[in-house]
Amino acid sequence: METIARLARDGKAEVPVYAIGADRRVSTRPFDVAGSPLFIAEGIFAAEIVEECRRRGLVAGAYALRRPRGATFVRRLARDLSEQRKAPRLLIQRGITLLRTEPAVLRRQTGLGAEAARARQVLRRVAGLLAGHPHAHP
Repeated sequence: METIARLARDGKAEVPVYAIGADRRVSTRPFDVAGSPLFIAEGIFAAEIVEECRRRGLVAGAYALRRPRGATFVRRLARDLSEQRKAPRLLIQRGITLLRTEPAVLRRQTGLGAEAARARQVLRRVAGLLAGHPHAHP
């Protein structure tokens, strides 16, 4: 939360670097929004901080991506196999588990204040925010 507040206030912060294979944060790196009027915080746990971001006036929109479950399964599996994150058998088992739990994850995220939306809807809304911002660059 403090990192997001720092990015909104100062335009730069040290952000965590995660090693998915190790299931933990391994370091930090500098991140600079380079004068952009908006930045996007994403990830499976992003919805956990939506309410606090709203309370602090730091959120322009909060979305949980609603995608076809089969397509998500294939994309995730292809990414994980290409990055050799874990043994293929484990990746397939994990993918099937995530496929089954995806509706519950989406319900949880919307319950935390994110709006379920397709990627195109989110992109249109972000473009609208940028178009309405006096310092936004096309």
